[in-house]
Amino acid sequence: MSVKVRRYNKRGKSGWEVDIVLKMPDGKVLRERVKAPVSSKSGARYWGEQREVELLRNGKPRSKLEVPTLEQFVPRFFEGHVQANRQKPSAVNGVKSILRRHLLPMLGRKRLDEINDEDVQRLKGKLANRSVKTVNNVLTVLSTMLKVAAKWKLIERPNAQIESLKVPPPAFSFYEFDEYERLVDAAERCGPEVLLTVLLGGDAGLRMGEMIALEQSDVDLRRRLLNVSRSDWHGHVTSPKGGRSRAVPLTEKLAAALSAHRHLRGPRVLYRSTGEPLSQQTLRTWLSAAQKRAGLPVTGALHILRHTFCSHLAMRNAPALAIQELAGHTSLRTTLRYMHLSPAEKDRAIRLLDEGRRRASFWRHSGDAAAPISKAVLPQGVN
Repeated sequence: MSVKVRRYNKRGKSGWEVDIVLKMPDGKVLRERVKAPVSSKSGARYWGEQREVELLRNGKPRSKLEVPTLEQFVPRFFEGHVQANRQKPSAVNGVKSILRRHLLPMLGRKRLDEINDEDVQRLKGKLANRSVKTVNNVLTVLSTMLKVAAKWKLIERPNAQIESLKVPPPAFSFYEFDEYERLVDAAERCGPEVLLTVLLGGDAGLRMGEMIALEQSDVDLRRRLLNVSRSDWHGHVTSPKGGRSRAVPLTEKLAAALSAHRHLRGPRVLYRSTGEPLSQQTLRTWLSAAQKRAGLPVTGALHILRHTFCSHLAMRNAPALAIQELAGHTSLRTTLRYMHLSPAEKDRAIRLLDEGRRRASFWRHSGDAAAPISKAVLPQGVN
């Protein structure tokens, strides 16, 4: 280890240059030559010795030239984070789309340590005509990239505080009981595949990818159960959303439709009339045909069937935890979006007030108004 001080005179600037050479604990030799921020030779030597201790303790800070731009970081991010964590094909495609459409055009040439709060605000402004969900998805990808870069020591820390936009309460559409029954009747007239599509969504709560990937071995007619264990996204088969399978009991109508639709075309339950595997567009076309015949707005959007499934369970007073399990929601908060539809929840709450009033009246008329009300006579759920 050595610290040498010599005269410095370059580009009209004079002073003292400190040349530090030291051997690091890992065996690497580190050298740093820099102009000392002091004017005297003795001061430069002292500064050099302090700098030597700092280098030995912390190592040499990363040069700004070594910090990659966002564009340069993309391949490493994909290989080491997105693919290494086995994200679903749909999620991978979403990240690629966000990078291509939004992040790379605006921030691709910026070093990761240069991306700051103003850049984030400009990005939000650029996306002003996009939905809140889209903006938050873009911000999430950017935030994840900066956090991963910091974790991998490419930058010391992110220089931007990324705050998502506030999301308004989600609105969802569903079919009323009579509308759904009209849709089921119309689907039955359209054909067995269309009927199954409607019932798998409205009577079992399956997502589109889960319908496509459903296999005949997943149907247990003897025990009246449907095992939802996989999902298909453009030919890529993965686990269902949330990463876990679920068992859904069959309604009588769905059990009968599945029993009548046994075939030898292949392992899956649903195929096109040509025997080819299903596509998302095929399912949308089938639903559109049933909607048109039922006199309902033609959208082809299958998620309304899943919303109908959850909504009808809530309106029939099914417990929230049961709905969560049947729908495969990872968070109870998602399920609670439907619970305001349950008339029994509000009615039961108001009945607690009536029960309390009756108990209080009982004690007043008994002549012992000061008598304590024991928990034994309180209505259930009141402490």
